Amino acid sequence: MFESETANNLNRKNKIYILSTTAVMTAVTCVLAPMSIPIGPVPISFTNLAIYLSLYLLGWKMGTVSYLMYLLIGAIGVPVFSGFSGGLGKLLGPTGGYIIGFIPMAIISGLVIEKYNNRIFQFVAMVLGTAVCYALGTAWFCVIMDVGIAAALGMCVIPFIPGDIAKIILALMVGPVLRNRLRKAGFIN
Repeated sequence: MFESETANNLNRKNKIYILSTTAVMTAVTCVLAPMSIPIGPVPISFTNLAIYLSLYLLGWKMGTVSYLMYLLIGAIGVPVFSGFSGGLGKLLGPTGGYIIGFIPMAIISGLVIEKYNNRIFQFVAMVLGTAVCYALGTAWFCVIMDVGIAAALGMCVIPFIPGDIAKIILALMVGPVLRNRLRKAGFIN
């Protein structure tokens, strides 16, 4: 009887952690994403850093759900996208492909982060996820802005590579530390 109660309490505590951390990481994304640095048609955003940290704390499924909640908040018009913008117009605009591209980025990166503790694997997965985001975003940008791939890469990808690598490295350093501290505190199994 006592073991059953303990298991139920642990399960309840884990569910509360997951729901509350998902909400907190959605809020963190809502705070970090609008703080962008405009350098052209596509701003430097901290959205991907928030996503990477969510993946460490929540795993790929709930980390992706956290991002989808952020996306829904922005789509209904709350100014949580880069430059404190929101609404469906932002999703249909030149940067919309990148905003949508964060979904497969979260899934690809999150699957590896959740399954492997090897930092090299995690780094490669985040780079691959970012590349997929770049591909989707750049394709959409080319269509909306009626520019060629070379011009789009010069405006939307190449200038962002160093910053995105820095955000990946920061996530690799901070994410596992946060996850381990939450494990030691008993919040994560």
